[in-house]
Amino acid sequence: MKTAFGLLAIGVLAAGCAGMAPSGPSAVADLAPTQGNNAAGTVTFTQKGDKVVVVARVSGLAPGSHGFHIHEKGDCSSGDGMSAGGHFNPLGKPHAHPTTADRHAGDMPMLVADAAGSASLTVELDVITVGSGAADVIGRGVIVHKDPDDFKTQPTGNSGARVACGVIRKS
Repeated sequence: MKTAFGLLAIGVLAAGCAGMAPSGPSAVADLAPTQGNNAAGTVTFTQKGDKVVVVARVSGLAPGSHGFHIHEKGDCSSGDGMSAGGHFNPLGKPHAHPTTADRHAGDMPMLVADAAGSASLTVELDVITVGSGAADVIGRGVIVHKDPDDFKTQPTGNSGARVACGVIRKS
């Protein structure tokens, strides 16, 4: 009986550890404020099968909604974030809401800041990848915009100025 219980315990522990196995490749972007702004935070990207889990934590925002995108260049050297280029769009699609099938790879849900200026977002996206393929986010930029994204105006969503910028790097 002790042996059967011991084997059962080992099986349960092994199953639990299997659930803790490392996920796929991951990347991170440390967001820094653009000139005259205070927004900063971290965005992580983790491959999970054919989707990527994006987790964003940003502070220093004005309360309300903010456009949030992956941009084509991992370059935050200009004071206004414009060095990151346009939205990441390797498949040549129109700008659209992230639940729309035909959209930029860089289109993500808006960040919504609370009264203290903090925003958190966790979402699974299906167009981007981490570490391989045409839609690989490593080496790209992440931008947080001043205004909400209307998900219609081409090619940017009319999200206004860039208040934070970060370069996505392998983690």
